[in-house]
Amino acid sequence: VRTGQKVRIRFQNNLQETSNIHWHGLYVPDYADGHPRFVAQPGEEYVYEFEVINRAGTYWYHPHPHQRTGAQVNAGMAGLFIVEDEIEDALDLPSGDFDVPLVLQDRRFDEDNQLLYVNNMHDQTMGFRGNRILVNGKLDQTIPVATRPYRLRLLNGSNSRIYILAWDDESPMKVIGTDGGLIERTVITRYITFGPAERAELWVDFSDYEVGTKVSLVDLGEGQPITIATFSVDEVSDVRMTLPNRLRGIDSIDPQQAVNIDNPRSFEFSMGRTPVINNLTYQIDGVDDNEIVRLGDTEIWEFINNVNSGGMMPMPHPVHMHGHQFQIIERTVDPDFAQQWAGIINGYLDYGWKDTVLLMPGETVRVVVRFDHYEGIFVYHCHMLEHEDLGMMRNYQVKL
Repeated sequence: VRTGQKVRIRFQNNLQETSNIHWHGLYVPDYADGHPRFVAQPGEEYVYEFEVINRAGTYWYHPHPHQRTGAQVNAGMAGLFIVEDEIEDALDLPSGDFDVPLVLQDRRFDEDNQLLYVNNMHDQTMGFRGNRILVNGKLDQTIPVATRPYRLRLLNGSNSRIYILAWDDESPMKVIGTDGGLIERTVITRYITFGPAERAELWVDFSDYEVGTKVSLVDLGEGQPITIATFSVDEVSDVRMTLPNRLRGIDSIDPQQAVNIDNPRSFEFSMGRTPVINNLTYQIDGVDDNEIVRLGDTEIWEFINNVNSGGMMPMPHPVHMHGHQFQIIERTVDPDFAQQWAGIINGYLDYGWKDTVLLMPGETVRVVVRFDHYEGIFVYHCHMLEHEDLGMMRNYQVKL
């Protein structure tokens, strides 16, 4: 779709349980956002209508019924929602067959090659982990490419898995975009730390390789590299493109304009007896006093991964905010955990417009967000979907 386009999408629920669709990263009214209040019963239809007001970027969609999001996403209900606009068109980036989406999802297969999902409390509290990694729904993906530049759009569509992505030949990764589209300038890094629901756009120029070469995208997060996808350089191309020096302005939000600059709202994500936010679990209509914001205000929100809650062991929490995107202004870590995360911090995707931020145990992240689109009730939650389904989700309300 394109910015400014009006869309109408009919969702027919042919499941034997309630479901809906969340348009992840898009600015839409609360009744179109996939809030758990708005679901289609089995056999019912729900019509989503909204105008696409986001800038160009790689967004996605998935179901969001309370307590069943993880199961339905694991079963395959997810897809990309790519927005284009005139500003991006003018940059002359790789397009068409050379603009390649890659959805990463781990899945668990039994000995008969049948899908398995959560079947014990360990999977729920630690987050579901698969024994195979799929790319665009396929195992052992090999992608033929030509000796020319490509744009790769990556989505971590896994329920809980965090990837540390790198090229197997140790080539630098050239990041040109994150959750909310292109960033101002390319970030060059050896690896990216890729939490659930995050997106990363990469520029890769296969003209640097000879025909017959194979180069793999690998996950370094398990100790030994795991191949995610292999690119096979099979074709000669004389197309040469230059990576733009400057990609796209971000329209940065000045944190000094926040109405709560001296008193940020704090949200503690804790693994107590159950996963909670500020010691609260999800209530479908519940909104705490600390969760009411004014339309038009700019605020600073502080997400804290609390490691002193007792109960379960500390866990990562990819924090996702519905209805609005934000900019990350500060990340700090408890000194007791600094060494533990030293090997992943250089890969954080903490730049550009974001709707999801990876929050490791002992970390605190401050973001600035402008509540400038719609009134209504939206949710924020851990995007480790099993934690979300257990109640690590809360409402916030935007009102005049």
